[in-house]
Amino acid sequence: MTKVLSFFNHKGGVSKTTTSFNLGWEIANKGKKVLMVDCDPQCNLTGMVLGFTDSNDYNRFYAKNQNSNVHSCIAPALAGMPKSILNPEGIDTLNPNLKLLAGHINLSMSEAQFSVSLSASNSLTALQNIPGVINELVRMAAIHGNYDLVIIDMSPSVGAFNQCVLMSSDYFIIPTFPDYYCDQAIRNLRDILPQWNHTAQLFRGAGIESLFPKNPPKFIGTVSQRYRPRSGFPAASFQNWITQIKNTVNVELLPALQASGMTISEQQFRLSEPQDEPFNIANIADFNSLIAQSQKHRVPIYDLSDDQIEKDGAVLKTMQESRKNFKEVFGKFANSVITLTEI
Repeated sequence: MTKVLSFFNHKGGVSKTTTSFNLGWEIANKGKKVLMVDCDPQCNLTGMVLGFTDSNDYNRFYAKNQNSNVHSCIAPALAGMPKSILNPEGIDTLNPNLKLLAGHINLSMSEAQFSVSLSASNSLTALQNIPGVINELVRMAAIHGNYDLVIIDMSPSVGAFNQCVLMSSDYFIIPTFPDYYCDQAIRNLRDILPQWNHTAQLFRGAGIESLFPKNPPKFIGTVSQRYRPRSGFPAASFQNWITQIKNTVNVELLPALQASGMTISEQQFRLSEPQDEPFNIANIADFNSLIAQSQKHRVPIYDLSDDQIEKDGAVLKTMQESRKNFKEVFGKFANSVITLTEI
């Protein structure tokens, strides 16, 4: 059965989109069929994968591919039309095992509808199906494309739309950046995520056709990202915050999620042979200048060719070493995710 994995943190600037793309590609490299779903109205994943540079690129794409973005597919349901969801069509990428369901800026306009539907659906028949449209969309896409894994790139917000996206997932990862604000964001999620799940429970039965999966989404770990390495390890200033955030996750977030049935066990986590202690599934250094070349050529950091790096001499050698390190990191990361999502 296809599993759905979301990347979520309401703090921006944590390399969520870049990591989603690089991870999805590496899992596809390992023979799995993967669909990436861009649920962020900023559409950064869409632009990265398809190489878009301006609004004309997006407009031409939407005009040509009517059923290939999230908003168009769920628009009939939001408008109360009889045919609630359009059959989604994944767009090809440069990896034959990896497809994309694009984002759309108009997703931001649906926030109010999702918010009202979560609070008033029991009394307003027209709103009853709205909380579950993302779940219906990704499950329909999974069946249509015979995918092994769906990866959802979520926006950095705690609105009702994101609540419905996360509650439609089987698993989720929280990307982190080593600073004070991310530590505070984890403390916020300690309170927010159980409340989201409590609300979602009303839509898992009790007279209403189940709009979300039977079980809550399971937290499978954080990813420490964007730190500057020194001799293969995070520099001291970054390591201090990485340690602090891991402590906040284990002491504050995990107990709250465990009480709501929203996390895998430590034993399950260790079976995935992660790169770090529970529940930090991977450590990913700053991508630096490789990210610009990755976006330019629409391939992940670790699959850039020497020609695509477009450097020579000592600079090329440094980037080659970084590319090798990222290949190892994402290879292990992909193996851990495959193991955890197939439990």
